[in-house]
Amino acid sequence: MKFTKSKEEEPTAPGQVAIRKRSKVPGVMITQFVKEIPAGKSHPDFTRKPIALTIQEGKLAVFKAIVTGDPTPTVTWARNNGDVSDPERYVALYDQVAGEHQLQMPNVGVDQADTYKCYSNNEYGRAIVTVTLNVIEVGFKKSKAMQEARLEQREKAAVDLKKTLRTRAEQKEEKKDGEVDEKFWELLLSADKKDYEHICTEYGVTDFRWMLKKLNEKKKEIEEQQSQYIEHLSNLRHIEIKTPGCAEFEFEMDLKDPSARIFLFKDGVMVPFNSDTDEKHCLRQVGRKFIFSVRGLSAEDAGLYQVDIEGVNVFSTDFKIPAVDFLVKIQEVKAVERQDAVFECVLSAPLPKMSWIGKNVALEQGEKYDISVSEDMLIHRLVVKDCMQVDKGIYAAVAGMKSCNAWLIVEADPDPNQRGKKGARKTTQAGGGGEDLIKIAAEQQEKLQKEREERMEQLKQIQAEQAAAKEAEKKAEEEKPATATPEPTKPKAKPKPKAKPKPEGAAEEPEVEEEHPEEEAAPQPPDEEAPSEEPRKRVRTGPLVPDTIIDPGVHFTSGLSDVHAIIGQSAEMVCKLSSEKCDGIWYKDGKEITATDDLKIVKDGAVHKLIVSNCTEDDSGKYRFEADGRKTEAMLVVEDPPRMNQDDLAKFSEPVIIKVGQNATFKMDFVGREPMKIQWYNEGEEMLEDNHIRIEKSDSHSRLLLVKCQRKDSGEIKLKLKNEFGTIEAFSRLIVLDKPTNPMGPVEVLEASSSCVEFKWKSPKDDGGSPIKNYYIERNQIGRNTWTKIGNIPGEPHYKDTDVDHGRKYCYRIRAVTEEGTSDVFETNDIQAGTKAFPGPPSTPKVVSAFKNCITLAWTPPTNTGGTNIVGYNMEKRKRGSNLWGQVNPPDEPIKGKQYDVKDVVEGMEYEFRVSAINFSGAGEPSTPSDFVIARDPKKPPGKVIDLKVTDSTYTSLSLSWTKPKEEEGVQDEAKGYFVELRPAENTEWGRCNSNPLISTSYTILGLKSMAMYWVRVVATNEGGDGEPRDLDNYIIAMPPPVRPNFTNRKMKSFMVMRAENSVRVNINYEASPMPTIIWLKDGMPVSKRVTVSNTDGMSQLLIPSAERSDSGIYTIIVKNIVGQETFSVEIRVTDDPKPPGPVELEENVPGTLTISWEPSPDEKRDNHLHYMVMKRDSVKRTWHTVADRLFNNNFTAVNIMPGREYNFRVCAKNDIGLSEPSESLTWGVVRKKEKFSLNLAPSKPCNFDSAPIFTVPLKMHTTPEKYECYMSCAVRGDPIPHVTWYRNNISLNTDTNYYITNTCGVCSMLILRVGAKDNGEYKVVAENSLGRAECSTQLTILE
Repeated sequence: MKFTKSKEEEPTAPGQVAIRKRSKVPGVMITQFVKEIPAGKSHPDFTRKPIALTIQEGKLAVFKAIVTGDPTPTVTWARNNGDVSDPERYVALYDQVAGEHQLQMPNVGVDQADTYKCYSNNEYGRAIVTVTLNVIEVGFKKSKAMQEARLEQREKAAVDLKKTLRTRAEQKEEKKDGEVDEKFWELLLSADKKDYEHICTEYGVTDFRWMLKKLNEKKKEIEEQQSQYIEHLSNLRHIEIKTPGCAEFEFEMDLKDPSARIFLFKDGVMVPFNSDTDEKHCLRQVGRKFIFSVRGLSAEDAGLYQVDIEGVNVFSTDFKIPAVDFLVKIQEVKAVERQDAVFECVLSAPLPKMSWIGKNVALEQGEKYDISVSEDMLIHRLVVKDCMQVDKGIYAAVAGMKSCNAWLIVEADPDPNQRGKKGARKTTQAGGGGEDLIKIAAEQQEKLQKEREERMEQLKQIQAEQAAAKEAEKKAEEEKPATATPEPTKPKAKPKPKAKPKPEGAAEEPEVEEEHPEEEAAPQPPDEEAPSEEPRKRVRTGPLVPDTIIDPGVHFTSGLSDVHAIIGQSAEMVCKLSSEKCDGIWYKDGKEITATDDLKIVKDGAVHKLIVSNCTEDDSGKYRFEADGRKTEAMLVVEDPPRMNQDDLAKFSEPVIIKVGQNATFKMDFVGREPMKIQWYNEGEEMLEDNHIRIEKSDSHSRLLLVKCQRKDSGEIKLKLKNEFGTIEAFSRLIVLDKPTNPMGPVEVLEASSSCVEFKWKSPKDDGGSPIKNYYIERNQIGRNTWTKIGNIPGEPHYKDTDVDHGRKYCYRIRAVTEEGTSDVFETNDIQAGTKAFPGPPSTPKVVSAFKNCITLAWTPPTNTGGTNIVGYNMEKRKRGSNLWGQVNPPDEPIKGKQYDVKDVVEGMEYEFRVSAINFSGAGEPSTPSDFVIARDPKKPPGKVIDLKVTDSTYTSLSLSWTKPKEEEGVQDEAKGYFVELRPAENTEWGRCNSNPLISTSYTILGLKSMAMYWVRVVATNEGGDGEPRDLDNYIIAMPPPVRPNFTNRKMKSFMVMRAENSVRVNINYEASPMPTIIWLKDGMPVSKRVTVSNTDGMSQLLIPSAERSDSGIYTIIVKNIVGQETFSVEIRVTDDPKPPGPVELEENVPGTLTISWEPSPDEKRDNHLHYMVMKRDSVKRTWHTVADRLFNNNFTAVNIMPGREYNFRVCAKNDIGLSEPSESLTWGVVRKKEKFSLNLAPSKPCNFDSAPIFTVPLKMHTTPEKYECYMSCAVRGDPIPHVTWYRNNISLNTDTNYYITNTCGVCSMLILRVGAKDNGEYKVVAENSLGRAECSTQLTILE
């Protein structure tokens, strides 16, 4: 198939060609400049194109692109209706790490919403991709239309609430043909601009111009209604599924009346809701944010949700649940610290966005998480960057009503050198499906494409059948025989396709054949034309980017941009076409415009201009230029900001000078659109009207009157004017003149000798607005009551009085004089003339530096100067061990400064120094001596301390020790002290633990935070300064040294018996570090709430306040920390005194024996440790003695029953607490008198009773808990009496002392006092005599 080339090629250099190429990335247009590209080279292409953004106003918008090509292409950005040259609004960056080219728009505005282009160029070609930016406006628009609508709303009467509050079901009426569903407008009112086209397509609206005009009218109406109840409305977020089974939508709103009623509708039907988060529909209010939730989602929850305030619609959102499922769910990911973890899943249908949840928190794109979607929108990917231990947990992916989750496991770095340290971030990734997911997604994409093609074929068949039916009807009408008078036949006009009815008020448009989305998507051969001659919509029928060039026709190379102009000035709107031969038409607000005196239409080649002279408010609006079916739009905004006349502004800026008590007036004329905010400021503080401030405001000027001004009112006066278009300020100055304040002290006496008194003072703090001309001085001699007038002196605050008497004291009064008056008086202290007053001692000299030939010292002047100036200092020195002080400076040359270099020193000698001050009276007392200093060159700083280690640690302290650093001559000198420095892991700055150097080589740091992480180092110091610090090899955690949990009480009881209703208390002492986690279990399960567990440092206590039998069991304590764990179990048996058994019966089955049987005790079923004890008493001994104990059945055979005696038996129930009351039997063996009788018997034959052993009662199976007792018994019969042997796992137990074995009258029993794991196995009893052998076995199972 061949395609014709475009008539107008892109401009190329001589010898270049322009060949269009297809990119693997949809939406990228590639133009190749050469026919053949050399080997190893390539034209530019995009591996990742920018993604369309819809972002809220004021946020950061970023477009990202990754390009390839050899040589490396250059990347530039552009926009259709404007430029991107403003560096404050558009920042183009290149991220070398990620290889991304970025266009960042900080604080994005509504005017930046546009179509952007990204160009990638090199010498072999060019790649272009376009992307759209949509900006959501915040709050109500501050436009003129909004102001007019609110003004009209204030004039209207209040509407009755009953008329406005009605359900959407009542509002639904029969719509006439051509009307639009009201749901369409409700969706548009809350939708973003980017969704307008989709909503119009869904509801069959094709007239966009009419739709926008109607929408603006409805917005005015709804804003008028909302203004009755709402102060502010912003941040509208449409409904979406946040967590599995829950969808939310939210907005921010300030209500004028907090008690206003809120209603929720779904598809026009009111839905009940409350604040309970467990209900189906829930409303939560957090500050000004309202959050509506729909829980337990199902397919029936899809629909249109609306929120009303007192019957006024506030927000509408359409909830659609996508029919999608997971083909491949996310899988568990194991990552190493500092690695990136990747979760990927494949969906059954394309979905542009799905929700990711990490540890029950919704995740968003940012520095921590990277959320991406494949081009076919089937593969969704979540990357958790720079994994740390805090990131491990469950992550979930939510798509519609389906969800899946998986664990992220973060393992410690296996590198032993990195343990305990924060290593470098790794460039590898863990997880991800790789090629398998891509293959599955490709197969699913093919399957979906095949289904679409099948649907298109079915649609074509239906359309063909409909067309054939219409053609058959047409032929049938033509073939009908003519009836009545024949008329000349006329060619029948070809029927025109019917246009879809337009809504009322729509502008006339050319008739457009109705097309369905399915028909538009169906590919058609280019040579098959529709029979209609009517103009049709453009339908894309081929691939997105063809292999060769297709003529794009005339198009805009530069579109219109929004223009802001000030009223009265000129405005110019410019666009450029790709052809100079094409004309166009200009429109304003949808109406065609023609040239006038103030409106000029200029065509300069391909450039088309619209020049508006002397702009007025009526010129504001949306302007559109159309040419060859293409159009570009932009807004002209005519602004009327506050403005002032320059002459008036210059006059206003002149300062206003008045005297105290007078009035000051400021006035300024201005122009600008109302409403205008007028503010007056004095020194930056706004002035409000009161008794002294009066402000006059009007549409054209403002006047400020300050009444009875004071000196403090002086300062900068500012007038600030502000309206919706801008702000302007005018500045002036107010000067209020007054007399000066009094001069200020303290007085500095320059000379107080017998011949004169010279002193100076400070000028007044405020000169009253006028310079000081003179100072008026008076003098008083102490002891007299009169003041002598000295008179005015020049305006310098200095005076020398030579008319003084030796030894007299004088006091002076000083006043400042200006043109505005004389200040209040300032009186000096007494000054004595001619008396010697020596200065006090200076401060102790400090050694600044010391060398072998020079020592430098410094000091501060004395606090007592003796009433005169200090003229110099004398310095003295003294050697250690000497009592003589020698002056350093020459006697007639006092030291003028407060620092001196002493050069008369001997190397190696030790000196101390003192200083005395000198004034006009002479030298004063010397200072205290300085510290001894040696005349030698400075020392070198010490080296690093050696063997720094931790000797002990607790939760609040840390003990360190180290070894003194080595001394190397000329490199590092001896250390004289040490500083210990500490840095918490979360901080970057070190802090010193000790302010003064340590002498010892150990130190304990106190006040640490338990289990906090710290870095520690030690710095050695001496006179030469601080040495290099020595750090510990690893960070330290504030905790005692790690200790594996260990129980300290070796006599802990493993079995306890407690009486019911008494308290049970178990104390377990342990040692462990760090603080362990303690868990108590009962029979392997967590203890109930009745059990109280108290944990302290080193001890854990289990308390059952009032024990019951159900509390019996094995209680296990688990003490666990990072070092290990230890467990201990104690069996607690809660029981009570047993109840006595039932009636006792006696039966003689074998002569000489009695079988005693009894009814079981009622406690037998509740206490598996309950057993019985049998006691016997005969008529001879008359005492009770025990014949059997630890019987677990309800019968016993007593032997050796002698005839002629009476026997009584007692049976007692016995458990771990004690014995029950006995149950006694009846007396057995009452002797009866025997009557004599004789019997003749035939001679009897001898009887033989010998028999082989046989077990009459076999062994039973036993299952016993560990550390319990186990009792086994069986009965064997045989004659002669058989020999019985017990075996465990075929090993004889008869000689084993750990087993108590008895054999009484054929009843064989064995008792194991404390069973353990070693007792598990098969037990066997073997009975043997001369006639045979018998065996009986059982199995013992030990419960752990």
